[in-house]
Amino acid sequence: MEGTGLTITYLLSAFAALAVIWFIRAAIRGHRDAMQQRGRLLDEAHGLLIEPGISLAPDQFPVVTGQTSDGRQVRLELIADTMVTRRLPQLWLKVTLFEGDRRDCPSLGALARPTGSEYYSLVHSFPEWMKPPEIGMSLLMRGDGHATARQEADAGRHFQGLFADPKVKEAVITAKATRLIYQAAQGERAAHMFLRQARFSVETVPAATIVQAIALAAGLSTVFCEAEMPLVAKVA
Repeated sequence: MEGTGLTITYLLSAFAALAVIWFIRAAIRGHRDAMQQRGRLLDEAHGLLIEPGISLAPDQFPVVTGQTSDGRQVRLELIADTMVTRRLPQLWLKVTLFEGDRRDCPSLGALARPTGSEYYSLVHSFPEWMKPPEIGMSLLMRGDGHATARQEADAGRHFQGLFADPKVKEAVITAKATRLIYQAAQGERAAHMFLRQARFSVETVPAATIVQAIALAAGLSTVFCEAEMPLVAKVA
């Protein structure tokens, strides 16, 4: 009987060890597959830009660079925002549209539905608080303190129309570039509620989303320099 008991104990221990190994391997395989899928999220951008290039950020999200059809450099990045309150995790598309030459204009921007946890925000870094336009939701508007009253009013009017699109999270104008943060996807509810994980049910960010975000960034760049800048930077 004693030998039988030892055999059963041994078998149970072996089964437990095999189960642990299986779970570890499954977790590693799942993580590897998730990272590979993450790296394909901006594949649709390749056919939209001239001379596109791709690299991976430290978090394995893709970074795509290239040119719009008018020759302006653009950079596309993704941000997984899990620091949200009473909302699902958000996947943000960050579009940075660079100017050919440094412009003589102030730096300012607006952030929709601010919570203070937007670690990716440039607006939070600006020192001067500005009065935002009325758009029916909370909007934080700040700048570097160099905007004239007219420039502040012009920006406010543009933001009023821009943030009518609820997918726009942040818009920033600087002398070197304009930047727009736009919703690419929301996290899966079940994964967030029960597993506290940020999973996004998209294989790739749709081309239409990328085109729209670039077009909005291009329009943003004309706020202070309409005489010098093209009205729309079209994609290839």
